[in-house]
Amino acid sequence: MNGSSQDPEASTLAGTPSDLAPVLLLGGGLMGLAIAHQLARRGRAVTVLSRRRSEAAGFVAAGMLAPHAEGLSGPMLVLGQASLERIPAWVACIEADSGLPCGLRPCGIVVPFTSADERDNYPTAERGVPLDRAGLERELPGLGPAWRHGLLFAKDGQIDNRRRLMRALERACVARGVRFEEGTEVLELLTGDGGRLRGVRVRRAEGGEHAITATTAVLACGAWSGRLLPSLPVHPVKGQMLSLQGPRACLERVVFGPGTYLVPREDGLLVVGATSEPEAGFDDGLTPEGQKQLQQGLVALLPGAALWPPMERWWGFRPGTPDGAPLLGKGPIEGVWLATGHHRNGVLLAAITAELIAEAVSAAGQDSGASAALLAPFRWDRPFPMAA
Repeated sequence: MNGSSQDPEASTLAGTPSDLAPVLLLGGGLMGLAIAHQLARRGRAVTVLSRRRSEAAGFVAAGMLAPHAEGLSGPMLVLGQASLERIPAWVACIEADSGLPCGLRPCGIVVPFTSADERDNYPTAERGVPLDRAGLERELPGLGPAWRHGLLFAKDGQIDNRRRLMRALERACVARGVRFEEGTEVLELLTGDGGRLRGVRVRRAEGGEHAITATTAVLACGAWSGRLLPSLPVHPVKGQMLSLQGPRACLERVVFGPGTYLVPREDGLLVVGATSEPEAGFDDGLTPEGQKQLQQGLVALLPGAALWPPMERWWGFRPGTPDGAPLLGKGPIEGVWLATGHHRNGVLLAAITAELIAEAVSAAGQDSGASAALLAPFRWDRPFPMAA
């Protein structure tokens, strides 16, 4: 990926401190904004390059904070728990810098099951409170009759990423001096002698291609990351969602059912998600099949909600990997750091990802204790399971 033979006229980032190299954030979604904010708080000059922030997964996800309800295990559970612990302080920093609420709601999540065996064999069963049918009805009034047992994960919760967190992060970044180039598509990573990053080639909204000089960049392009670095095993997993308007406080807990989850906001909005369509690639749009799946899941979990008025229907693309875990840390090009491949746990892992990547970039790549141990299982070149 060396564009040295036919580079457009290079440009540099203006207004950056001479003693600290500026950092390019490639991608303006949740992960890019979270890392940009952390770097700026550490005194780094940051520019976010984004083709279209509205297409980012952070604007379309449901916002669950669910390492236990998701049934994570191994390094993913460790990473998820570490992030969950950091989220209150992380949100407080964003709210202090932005002056906007992020919509954090530590409401707990209930996972329903049809049998006690299913419940007891769940990967994180020992971390939840077991529920029988009576317990389920106390926690989830109106739950469908098929569900006889459940687990309550009281420490799990949600955040209103779609309406609050993303807006607050944008404003917090601006308050900390982060520069934004919206409508800028990154076409290529440029390397110099020795294969080190020396810049990126971009196409701006007004037309024309340009090169931006930089020796440090963070790749946070989500499902599109593989287009810049084809060696990364990242692929899009399309998801469709919808929302309904219910009565305020109609549901206190998140419901994490098989194939469908219900996320209640404080104002009564109920987010219903999500399909998982790896075969769809980057195909835009809603499909009758996907919307029917969501409706059927809603009826099975909370039959009464099927009568609530619909509000929105939307879709987005998760960045999937062969093992469902993110790619974090040093990339295949020196000077390029990775923060991608979070699949369905991007909102949960945003806090820890931002902390670890900002720390790694600020330490100029020097490994540092606990942070290095957390990053190690998520190297981009780790062994992946063979495709079936």
